[in-house]
Amino acid sequence: MRPARLPLILCLTALILSGVASAHDIITTPITYSREIYRIFQARCFSCHRPGGAAFSLMTYSEARPWAEAIKEEVLGRTMPPWGAVKGFGDFRNDRALTPEQLEVIESWADGGVPEGEPKDLPAKLDPTEDWPSESANPTVAVSGDFQVTHGMILDGLLPITVPENASFQVTAELPDGSVQPLVWIENYKVKYAHPFLLRTPLELPPGSEIRGVPEGMKIGLLPAAEPNASVAGPSPVTAHSP
Repeated sequence: MRPARLPLILCLTALILSGVASAHDIITTPITYSREIYRIFQARCFSCHRPGGAAFSLMTYSEARPWAEAIKEEVLGRTMPPWGAVKGFGDFRNDRALTPEQLEVIESWADGGVPEGEPKDLPAKLDPTEDWPSESANPTVAVSGDFQVTHGMILDGLLPITVPENASFQVTAELPDGSVQPLVWIENYKVKYAHPFLLRTPLELPPGSEIRGVPEGMKIGLLPAAEPNASVAGPSPVTAHSP
């Protein structure tokens, strides 16, 4: 009896597994890796997710396919692409956050069968050699604790220099007129994704401005604007604030 039933059991098992595989392969979205997803990854992800990068590669469909569900969860949770700062506190031109439309595209692709698409739909491939923009990469000074601007400067951005894993803190600029400008709110900082925070609009800091919020023992670099400005005076525009 048992030998006779074995082929039947194997057949039923094969049918069940075949049905699961077929259901998994059902495509319910027109969005494909080649046409839409690759372009999003190219603009937002390949600087880290590439061969030799900080994370696993997503540069081919076969590499990205096994991660589809995890990718969806990470982007919807706003943990990827990594940014390390609270949205809305400061405005940055190099923010790689996905737009609501891009989030919808990725979610539809992951939930709709993860279709590959046609190779002809792939865009021209770029060489993602830079992890983050290198512009304004040389800070004028490393700020730790509260600092006072003694000469005017145009602030182009901030660069974490010594910030520990998972650190969170707010950095602001208090101007001589009493107004306070939000600079960056570091949140759950990840050392492996270190990068500059480049302001969308450079901020003029008159003499007497205060940089506040950097915890003692940590260091944040102030990045001056690339173009010379008449308000910038002296080779070292920032000095420690005396209590």
